[in-house]
Amino acid sequence: MTEKTALDWIAIALVVIGGLNWGLFGISQDYDLIARIFGYSAIGRALYILVGLSGLYMIYFASKDYR
Repeated sequence: MTEKTALDWIAIALVVIGGLNWGLFGISQDYDLIARIFGYSAIGRALYILVGLSGLYMIYFASKDYR
């Protein structure tokens, strides 16, 4: 049995944030939570990149064996 690492938990959190952001955008098409909190600053842009990388990591994470 493999335990979840800190990287796993960070990636999960970022994917959840990204999913909520897309859900809000889908509902209103005007509401971008990340842009509303951080603006289109370097921090906001970095968060978008981290969410995207976390999505890619989730592909690997989903293939790991957690029984």
